Amino acid sequence: MPVAEILVLYYSAGGAVRRMAELVADGIERVPGAAARVRTVPRVAPATRVAEPEVPPAGAPYCELRDLEECAGLALGSPTRFGNMAAPLKAFLDGTSGLWLKGALAGKPACVFTSSASLHGGQETTLVSMMLPLLHHGMVIVGLPYTLAELAATRSGGTPYGPSHFAGAADDQPISDAERALCIAQGRRLAEIALKLAR
Repeated sequence: MPVAEILVLYYSAGGAVRRMAELVADGIERVPGAAARVRTVPRVAPATRVAEPEVPPAGAPYCELRDLEECAGLALGSPTRFGNMAAPLKAFLDGTSGLWLKGALAGKPACVFTSSASLHGGQETTLVSMMLPLLHHGMVIVGLPYTLAELAATRSGGTPYGPSHFAGAADDQPISDAERALCIAQGRRLAEIALKLAR
């Protein structure tokens, strides 16, 4: 039986979004017939400065357009930047016009996740900002239902739009039990829906 590969694509500056991506990937891997492909994007910088080497020295490889084209679903993660997704992720998505022209992502399920330095740091608007290009690509947005007890009980991150995390100003707050459960649940739900849509 072929395995449905779900792309977990993220940008992380301080490590919190990377940890969330690992948890979302864990949730995906818990679904029989699904596998996670974890990718990141390089930092952006002015033309006068080199931001990153062509191959990252450690961690997830940089995403290529073929990763998006080949995936059965997409989990997209970014830190919050003034209520919006971070520039490196936006820059990568801005380069996906060729896939849009082909309709390569149309009909595939997608979800979003984020982390912010403050508890009310624009998590929900960041999640919505990440959905907009996915909707333009024709993707099917997968949120978190309130049937998940952690969504109603959380005192830190967690939204129906997707998992979120309150990292603190120094990005040193651990992922709470509720945030962890919601990340894993999001991965599972995305994988389950991807498998249903692939039938």
